[in-house]
This record gives sequence, C-alpha cells and structure tokens, in this order.
Amino acid sequence: MIFGIIKEPEYEKRVLLLPEDAATLIKLKADVRIERDAGQKAFQSNEAYEAIGVKVVERDEIFKTCDIIASINPPNDQELAKVPSDKIVLSVFNPLADKSCIDNLNKKGLTTFSLDIIPRTTRAQSMDILSSMATVAGYKAVLDAARLLPTFFPMFMTAAGTIKPAKVLILGAGVAGLQALATARKLGAQVEVFDVRSAVREEVKSLGGKFVEVEGAAEDQAAGGYAIEQSEDFKRKQQEAIHNHASKSNVIICTAQIPGKKAPVLITKETVAAMNPGSVIIDIAASTGGNCELTENDKIIDFNGVCIVGKSTYPSSMPIDASRMFGKNVLNFLKLIIDKEGNLNLNFEDEIVKGTCLTHKGEIVSDRVKSFYEPKN
Repeated sequence: MIFGIIKEPEYEKRVLLLPEDAATLIKLKADVRIERDAGQKAFQSNEAYEAIGVKVVERDEIFKTCDIIASINPPNDQELAKVPSDKIVLSVFNPLADKSCIDNLNKKGLTTFSLDIIPRTTRAQSMDILSSMATVAGYKAVLDAARLLPTFFPMFMTAAGTIKPAKVLILGAGVAGLQALATARKLGAQVEVFDVRSAVREEVKSLGGKFVEVEGAAEDQAAGGYAIEQSEDFKRKQQEAIHNHASKSNVIICTAQIPGKKAPVLITKETVAAMNPGSVIIDIAASTGGNCELTENDKIIDFNGVCIVGKSTYPSSMPIDASRMFGKNVLNFLKLIIDKEGNLNLNFEDEIVKGTCLTHKGEIVSDRVKSFYEPKN
C-alpha cells in the first residue's frame, strides 16, 4: 500500500504526519511518500523525512501513484476530479457543515474517509482529531486573551497594593472549554464555565472552575456528548444568565458549537456593550458563525473598547505539537485499515471504519452523515 501526504494550502502550517509518525507507518509495511516541502511550515525538512525512508516527490506523483491520498485540508475540486475511483482520499471534509461536498464526492465514485466524523466512542478516543485540535485551541485562546488583556491574569500582592485576578467566563465545557479552563486557572484567573450539559459540572469543578447552570436544559444521550438545540424558553433564561456573568468578566472564551448547525449566539451586542472597556472576547467558534453576535471570522474587532477576536485556526498556530497530535490520531485510525502485510483492508463491519467512511462506490456510508443529509435523486 502506498500512502501519500500532500502539502497543505498556503494558510495552513500543520502537516498530516511528522517524520516520527511516518516512520511508524513505514514499520506497518506501508510505502510512504510526501510532497516536497509539505512539512516546511511545521519545521520539518525534506531531509528529515528522507532520513527515515519517506520518498519526497512532486504533488502530481502523489495523485498518480498513491493508494491513499491524505491531508488535513481536502484537495480542491479540480484535483479530486482527477483522482481515479480506486483511490482513497483521507482528510477533514467537514460534511456536516458542507453538505455540497458529498454530492461531488459521490459523483466521482471516490472512497473517502473524513477524520472529523470518527465516532465518539471509548475505543475511538485515540483517533479523535477534533478533541486533539480542540485541546490546542483552548490552550492558545487563553494565551491570546492574556496577551491582549490590559491587566494581569493572577492576583498580585505588591508594594503598590493588591492586584485583583482576572475574571474569565468560558462558554462551552467541551475539550476546548476544559483546556481553556485549566490554562486560565494555571495563569491565576478566576474562572466561570457555562454549558447546557449538566454532566460536565464535576469536570469543571475538578479543574477549579465555577459551573454556571441554567435550569431546564435539554440533553440527548444519543448526541454523543455534543450539545443539542434548546427551547426558546431556555434560550431566554440562558441569555439573561450569560449577560449577568459576562458583563462582570474581563475575558470570555467562546467554544460552544453544535455539529452541522450554526454556532449558538450566546453573547449579544447588548451584552458586549455592558462589558468594561479593555475586556477581551476570544471566539473560537467563529468559523460556524461565532458565539458572539459581533464576531467576524479571522478578524479582530474593537467595539466600545472591547476586543473581539474571531479565530478558529489556533491549531495551525502551534504546528509542531498540533501536527504531532493529529498524526498520532491518524496512525491509530490507519491501523484499522492496514493489515499485517501492509495492504489495505477496508472492513466496514468495524463501527469506526464505517462511521468514518464518508463515501464509497457512490453512496454515503457513515450513518451519522446519513442522518444529516438526504441525497438528491
């Protein structure tokens, strides 16, 4: 089996596999090839890959010779159109948000695996790229907030008097929110965390945060740990509670998202107006609309002295460890589809393989994607 890694788009600094992970794949008897300079922005030279047995080639050769074509960001439509139907494309297609991509992939008859839809089960935890990248995002978001905040995070006892600790509000207690909580606490801030899922209360408390609870939240065990849509009555009570806490906060970290839907607006324009000048909002849900009404993706906005950062690309800003974590997840998944002789073995009886497979022979395979999308006849 020949495994090919293509270079990411100009804006992306990560690479799918670091040399250390490519070496592990070679030990699994795979022939590994990488596009020239694919690892450069993650500080990985062509020579580092060649030293462990990876062949450094041009992009066209990857598409012509490799059985699996892999990347973090999917190849563009023009390139996908040239991929033979017997090849496999492994990437992050984001099908729950971009349903049009499924039609295109099915028309081409490609076998595709989308790493962002790996089932959230205990067995699949070691392959969960969303959790890995959320860890990076939560950590970097707090560091960004500390850099932008015109006050200290920790409390200081100084000769000039006592400096009060910063008050941080985190919206969403998923992986990103919990990592943000842990980082903010290490920096000495007082932290409150809001989430509609009561099950995360103890995790928040164990990390030193105060859980902000609004009664009446709907929860669904079938949602796989994700938040779900809420009633209008709950949204009204939620808005009031968040407004009261947000207006007293120095920093707000927004992480709340619902798969396949626009991010819920939790911070209104009126709430931002009630915040003190110098406060900072970091919205890592920006790519799906943002939790703040004023968020604009990939932009920093000043609203009455409140700094609003819309940024969903934090993992790319930490390319070495983000690539390392992503690569470990990819390797653990590849072990399910590569046999002991290094050959491809697509076992669709395996729930993880089936759940991660987006398209195969012109059909949607993942049951989760099917539930979000009905193909047009």
